[in-house]
Amino acid sequence: MQTNIYQLYNRKLNGLTVFRALLEDVLIQRLQKLLRACEESDAETLTCTYGAFTSALFEKNVNFSEALLELVLADENRFLLSAARKEVCPPAICDAAKRELDFFTELAGLSAKAIKTILPEEIAAFLPDWETTALDFYTAYTKHIADAPKKGYGIFAKYHAFSFGDNGLQPVKHPDPQSLSQLSGYEREVGIVMRNTEALLAGIPASNLLLYGDAGTGKSSTIKAVANALQEEGLRLIEVKKNQLFRLPSLLEQLAENPLKFIIFIDDLSFAGNDEHFAALKATLEGSVTACAKNTVIYATSNRRHLVKETMEERSGDDIHLNDTLQELMSLSARFGMTITFQKPDKDGYLAIVKHLAKEYGLEMSEEELCTKAEGFAIRQNGRSPRTAKHFVETQLAKL
Repeated sequence: MQTNIYQLYNRKLNGLTVFRALLEDVLIQRLQKLLRACEESDAETLTCTYGAFTSALFEKNVNFSEALLELVLADENRFLLSAARKEVCPPAICDAAKRELDFFTELAGLSAKAIKTILPEEIAAFLPDWETTALDFYTAYTKHIADAPKKGYGIFAKYHAFSFGDNGLQPVKHPDPQSLSQLSGYEREVGIVMRNTEALLAGIPASNLLLYGDAGTGKSSTIKAVANALQEEGLRLIEVKKNQLFRLPSLLEQLAENPLKFIIFIDDLSFAGNDEHFAALKATLEGSVTACAKNTVIYATSNRRHLVKETMEERSGDDIHLNDTLQELMSLSARFGMTITFQKPDKDGYLAIVKHLAKEYGLEMSEEELCTKAEGFAIRQNGRSPRTAKHFVETQLAKL
């Protein structure tokens, strides 16, 4: 390999247009410094930049080709967005993307051994090698676009659960691994949520859901389990806190043209009578100029059927149009397409859940002892519920 090839690689990197955001990545920045050092053939500078680049590479992958492909596939750009949204992409952008992807195919073959030939033998022998693989970036990227409706792109391709805060969407790197198999005793309720979500994925109109009921009955767990089960089908979960509800319209606009499907998850929802966030959610559900996107549903959980905290004083207050006020307070829950009720189980239902979870977790104990201890645990806790059953089994596993 001729030394001037490094200069050519660096200039092509500097000239990136469609994939220009890659220049902000630490690995690419260190690669450019390494390529410049190869041009100058200064042993000390080359040794330093070689070590810095290899260190950044090993943080991602020992294989440079695979690490570069991962960066390219994670990049959000005009070419990708146009293709994923089935828009007509200008020929100039398509041509530039093809040239740059072909360049990445060539660059991915950059070998450690070729660079080490510039260095003295004793230094070259000390430095580690990295791996390379023959990859066709254009073919891989074309497949990436075709898979976008299920696998997503950018940050949505890497993660399936997100939180929404002041800094926008943030990935949840270690989401709750709740599975459908751990939800026992609420098959009907879980089935409704599952079928509604499958309708969303199929492009059929789906309802916004309010999961209402006693604490610890598995409302939040149901939503998380459904999201985990359907992530490979193109479903993503975004949790929004109550104090962020006023930003829901901007989030929905952001997601509207994404080929994936999204659950907006609002946990433990309730309002005071004068809560400013009440109107924000009400308008988003129905009545706002900004319509809820076809690829998005809102799933909320609450321990309150009508979501708004009321007092007897408020019910018998001095409001002249009291009935109108009460209708206003109850109108929010009515704007959900469906309300699913989760009730605490009776004794038999509770013990059935305990037995199911004991089997699921591999807890070995006689049925008589299991039921006796589970009942005692429920008495000491907040009564019978799926959450109590889960905590009981976990304490037994931990031998507490």
